[in-house]
Amino acid sequence: MNGRIYLSGPDVTDAEEQAIVRAIRSGWVAPLGPEVDAFERELADYSDRAHAVALSSGTAALHLGLIAMGIGPGNVVLTSTMTFAATANAITYTGAEPVFVDCDGTGNIDPVLLAEAVSEFKDQGLAAIVPVDLLGKVADQGAIAEIAEAASIPVLSDAAESLGARRNGRPAASFGAAAAVSFNGNKVMSTSGGGALLTDDAAMAERVRYLATQARQPVVHYEHTEIGYNYRLSNILAALGRAQLARLDAMIERRRWIRSQYRAAFASVPGTTIFGTPDDGDNCWLTSVIVDQPDAGFSSDDLRNFLASRQIEARPLWKPMHLQPVFSQARSIVNGTSERLFRTGLSLPSGSALTDEQVQRIVSSIGDFVAGTHD
Repeated sequence: MNGRIYLSGPDVTDAEEQAIVRAIRSGWVAPLGPEVDAFERELADYSDRAHAVALSSGTAALHLGLIAMGIGPGNVVLTSTMTFAATANAITYTGAEPVFVDCDGTGNIDPVLLAEAVSEFKDQGLAAIVPVDLLGKVADQGAIAEIAEAASIPVLSDAAESLGARRNGRPAASFGAAAAVSFNGNKVMSTSGGGALLTDDAAMAERVRYLATQARQPVVHYEHTEIGYNYRLSNILAALGRAQLARLDAMIERRRWIRSQYRAAFASVPGTTIFGTPDDGDNCWLTSVIVDQPDAGFSSDDLRNFLASRQIEARPLWKPMHLQPVFSQARSIVNGTSERLFRTGLSLPSGSALTDEQVQRIVSSIGDFVAGTHD
């Protein structure tokens, strides 16, 4: 055994170290600076957006994006139930009510259910839709946009998991009135912690930038006319982000290769499916396997426990928000798909920093487990 293998560790090289040293030596050890400006330009170009605002987290991007859209108490925001809590939390921060919509087989929000939800809530304060790109697969943004435009409802895309992914040739963060991305430590690219809001709306970008810097008025002294937030990304972390962004496509290709190894490992195992196929446009953030216990002869939890005994981290898919105790009173429109994926899905180590030897160790462990269950 050669140490614990984690689900999605950061991929940091000499390029990132040199970028951080460059930022420190420039003297800009501050929440703003030339690295932030350059990172925002490069990120906007990469995402085919006119503007990017670098922030302290993807959650901050969702929160300020919703505020900039005028979302607040009395409003309803439709979002996917199959997501990390940050999506729902950001909606709740504004005072609005999240209403959860179930997913289709891709794990992303089901357009048919979404249309039903829009019809049901359009006269109950419905003010925005927040679709989520689950595990790096871009949602059906064409169908979502059609539904939203028909109801004159803005879309804020939660692309926290999908930076670098594409759908029909378009970058993940190019959809919606705005999109939120994350640079958390477990994402494909990381600034340790961080995020950004991307939009083509200059006024929205300016509003978010203003709110993220404590809503300070442009005068010599400190003057504030409304509540702001301390949400900006530091100059040093922006330098780290620039180095990661330059390597993003290569890191995605490495994750795609790791997925191909898992696909081969499970190819002859009955009752198992690599989640998200086809995956040509995905960023392969996390590769997951769906286990149909009656056909496989084992559960996803059996596999997870076996891998844990070999010091290999694996994790169930997101527990749907409508099943979370904190949102037990929230309204939802569900079809059972997210509950099935939570019950049967297991994400496997997927980080681009995994060595060939570590990938082989995981694949061999999967083989040992399968052989043991079919003796």
